[in-house]
Amino acid sequence: MNSFKNIAILFALVVLVTSCQNDKSRNYQYMPNMYESVGYETYGEAGFLPNQSEALLPPANTINRGWLPYEIENSPEGKELARLQGSPLDSINVDDNLAKGGQLYTIYCAICHGDKGDGKGTLVKREKILGVPSYADPVRNLTVGTTYYTIHYGLNSMGSYASQMNTEEMWQVSEYVMQLKQDLTK
Repeated sequence: MNSFKNIAILFALVVLVTSCQNDKSRNYQYMPNMYESVGYETYGEAGFLPNQSEALLPPANTINRGWLPYEIENSPEGKELARLQGSPLDSINVDDNLAKGGQLYTIYCAICHGDKGDGKGTLVKREKILGVPSYADPVRNLTVGTTYYTIHYGLNSMGSYASQMNTEEMWQVSEYVMQLKQDLTK
């Protein structure tokens, strides 16, 4: 009889605990702020932050670190002006600049232009992109300035890489492209 009472009490407790459960909402939360966080819109109102804004705009007339404004405009006349522009990188560190430019070229450019600059990258071989010319093509008349201009603004189906590389890195890649052109025209 005593065991029957124990079983009945245990059964009543189980029924009592399960009857309070609600499947449509969470029961107990250890840290409710982690489950139900308050979301804020970027540049939206947030009364407790400075200027009541979630993300602050940068101060006027500031320049991002590692990026310099490019004085030449994105136009055919600008490209001709860029043809006359030389590299501002230090001529003492040519080997370091070419090594860094080679690494960046492999990351960003070789997929289309090929490791040697011959226009036979992986995407061209798989016929995903057509018409990538070789750097050795004499009609192109490449200079370090036009290469930088093209990396900065993009040209035809090639988009701009100004958001992926800073100014120094774009010049390093430009110098490396000129090295590839020199190797191809030998």
